[in-house]
This record gives sequence, C-alpha cells and structure tokens, in this order.
Amino acid sequence: MVKPWYKQFWPWFLIALPLSVVVGTLYTVAIFSQNSVNLVAEDYYKKGKGINIDLSKITVARDLGLNAAVSSQDNEIVIRFVKGSLVHFPAITATFTHRTLPDRDFQQLVTADASGNYRLNLGHEVQGPWFVELQPHDEAWLVQGRVTFPSTTETILLD
Repeated sequence: MVKPWYKQFWPWFLIALPLSVVVGTLYTVAIFSQNSVNLVAEDYYKKGKGINIDLSKITVARDLGLNAAVSSQDNEIVIRFVKGSLVHFPAITATFTHRTLPDRDFQQLVTADASGNYRLNLGHEVQGPWFVELQPHDEAWLVQGRVTFPSTTETILLD
C-alpha cells in the first residue's frame, strides 16, 4: 500500500528548503531595517561644494602654523593646540564626527586653560574612530584629523 504524499518524508523536505530561505530572508531584512547605517549623505552635492571651502581653510591654518594633538583619559578629552602665529589661544568649536553612527556626533565650544590646553569633560567615555575638526568662531581656518579613542598618547591632527 502506497502512503499519500503528505505522509512521506521527501515532499516535506523539498518544501522546507525554500521555506527556510524565505524565513531567513525575512529575518535578515528585519535586522537590517532596525540597524541601518547612514553612509551616504543626502545632500552630497552641497557637501561636495563645501570641500573646496574646507581645503582653503586648511591652507590658512597651515600658513598660520596651526596644529593640534588630541588625547583622552576616562571622560575627558584634552586638545593641545599649537597657536602658530596667532596672538592668543582662541575659543574653538570642536566637532567630533563618528564614522558610521551620526547619532553619536557632537560639537562643543571650548576655551583654553592657563597652560593653553583645551579640555572637554563629557558624561561618558568616547570610544572608537572619530573625525575631529577644530575651528574658531569666525570659521577662518580649520584643523582636522582622525583619532581613535581612548587615546592616552597624543594623536596629532593632520590635514
């Protein structure tokens, strides 16, 4: 006596293979939709035009002899700024941009202490790779570079 098809092993095995692919695909789509990464800027044309302006600001910083070194310890980031031919240490806007997590980006206006160091006291420890930009209030020049935190040794910002 022959068993009906739904009581045999092979039809269910052959149905299970594509069904497992469908379930796996739906699970993967759910994971990616909850953890999306913003790598492409929506205003890429505007940002591209801004690169030329940034390059001229970097050239101004180089001509003035400006440079900076960044280090961190626990919740504090220390920026040792070389003021070059500037008369005094200006108040600077420090912008920290994470490579892939835009919700972690932050910006802070900082002033120099008596020894000429800029200190940022954060409520949490910063970790991972960051892009750091330093500009004065009038945005006349720009010093920038990449830093990987935590960084107990100084990382020099290169343009």
